[in-house]
Amino acid sequence: MRAAVTPVYGPPDVLELRDVPKPALRERDVLIEVHASPVNAADHRLRSADFPSFSAVIGRLIIGLRRPRHAVQGTMFAGRVVAVGRAVTRYAVGDDVFGSADHGTYAEYLAVSEDGPMARLPQNLSYGEAAALPYGAVTAMHFLRDLRPGEKLLVLGASGGVGRFAVQLGKHRGAEVTAVCSAATFDLVRGLGADHVLDYATATPDGRYDAIFDVAGVSTYPRARALLTSTGRYMTLLLSVAVLVQMLVTSLRRGPKARFAIAFGDREQMEEIRDLAERGVLRPVIARTFPLARIAEAHAAREHGAVIVEIVSSELRRAERGGVMEGSLRRREILSLEIANGAAIDRRQIRDVAAAHPEVQELCAPQRREVSHIG
Repeated sequence: MRAAVTPVYGPPDVLELRDVPKPALRERDVLIEVHASPVNAADHRLRSADFPSFSAVIGRLIIGLRRPRHAVQGTMFAGRVVAVGRAVTRYAVGDDVFGSADHGTYAEYLAVSEDGPMARLPQNLSYGEAAALPYGAVTAMHFLRDLRPGEKLLVLGASGGVGRFAVQLGKHRGAEVTAVCSAATFDLVRGLGADHVLDYATATPDGRYDAIFDVAGVSTYPRARALLTSTGRYMTLLLSVAVLVQMLVTSLRRGPKARFAIAFGDREQMEEIRDLAERGVLRPVIARTFPLARIAEAHAAREHGAVIVEIVSSELRRAERGGVMEGSLRRREILSLEIANGAAIDRRQIRDVAAAHPEVQELCAPQRREVSHIG
């Protein structure tokens, strides 16, 4: 299969397109044909090993000291289940899904546990839009879980990948949302529900807030404390020794608190995100889409919205979701129902494919354990 490989840490041009082995399946895994994967802040850090402060040492220990431990990176995805392990019960071949993984989404195929952070695709979103959900939405949900109706929320970096979802979730939870961003993104952020919008270059927030979410890492707890109510929370995504000390100290006394966390999604959160997206509460913003062959350009792009790497072409994606199968697209619709290491095929789907496309009946014979890629 084709995949984008990161052989060494560095700038976007270290990314290479290579043929790599298709992942093997364990009995509770599903094999996903990846249609889209976003490029987010975490992906930039993983590619370049650019971790702030003392977390640089911790980061390298986790992802690889001298080079990436997992050469195929990428952490979010949307696609279609093409094979399932013997013990899988939650998903079937043909299900459209989205979610997150530790690595491996910059490839044509991805194997993940059925119990992992994954859910069925929101019915109202494309693959690219769904792939853009997990990173920002999971993080925003974690930090804003205790936000109450009527509270005042200040989002610093409101037009970024996490900030856009923080604005939407803040409004959904009934908060009064003030968003700080660039003037160029005012209309975007207002459209997401912000009550007040401030230009970070010219305006300084005033008043009192129940929660300050410093998505961009542009402030500190000492600076934010003057803007917080007595029960306020300063929340940051930027880890430092100072933040750890402030978290400890504020946890031991009354008054505003300092908070830091790394949010890892789970299956329940993905299902909640899917429900919120289908209800129109969460709306991803897509800025640009690149094919896999131009993934280095996708990593170099700086946009006001999600940058999506399209693993499967948009033409094929529309055909698969809309039921259009003609010529070569028909042959590619039979894609890789192959099973590795004891996985099981959905026999009913194979029969349906064989009935609809006589030219591949010989490949779908009951005695065969796999349907090979055609075309």
